[in-house]
Amino acid sequence: MLQKPSGGAGHGAAATDSGLMSIGAVLNALRDEFPEVTISKIRFLESEGLIEPQRTPSGYRKFSAHDVERLGHVLRMQRDHYLPLKVIREHLSAMERGEAVPLPAVGRQRDGESAAEPPEGPTAARIGREELLSAAGVDEQELKEWESYGLLTPLEDGAYDAEAVTVALLVIELGRFGIEPRHLRAMKAAADREAGLVDQVVAPLRRHRNPQTRAHAEARTKELAGLTVKLHAALVRTALGVRLP
Repeated sequence: MLQKPSGGAGHGAAATDSGLMSIGAVLNALRDEFPEVTISKIRFLESEGLIEPQRTPSGYRKFSAHDVERLGHVLRMQRDHYLPLKVIREHLSAMERGEAVPLPAVGRQRDGESAAEPPEGPTAARIGREELLSAAGVDEQELKEWESYGLLTPLEDGAYDAEAVTVALLVIELGRFGIEPRHLRAMKAAADREAGLVDQVVAPLRRHRNPQTRAHAEARTKELAGLTVKLHAALVRTALGVRLP
């Protein structure tokens, strides 16, 4: 059985008489456990075949409780296990066939098997340039513009961290309000400063010889990153004098 998201399908959400939910209601149901999830992210996961909501005659998406449960499982595997979408899709398909399939271990490979030791650094999924262009629905020129402002930066092998998709979709969403990529340089600079502060705190743990201590460093990094994101959001809301749902 897929684990139900902690927010619950009915949390702050108005379901229809048929038990189906709008995409906005699904977003509210998931935000307790996944505060950074967006409508664009849900649409992207649908385009990748991870969920298949029903459609009304007018084209609106309607999600069942199973859809929400499956979506929460996808987000959880991305967040906790750094798994690429292809692996997640295969894992869910196997589960729905009734197969007991363990999640792939994140770690070094040794003699064809996953080693038990934790990785020395974050092991994030990668996405190729063409895949990123397709997922974001933009052309090469737009991607180069984003790169020129530092919003997206390819890794040494030319690929991108999987989080690049989220960044790209958010840049597009902001663009609909007239906020251009060049306007986002200040946000990128602030994010870099926040990341630098977190890195100062966890760097001594990362350099430790004990594998368990290094693993603790990654857990601490996630915790601090979550706190800085929440603080940043609270400060922005305070500056604007608004309260978000």
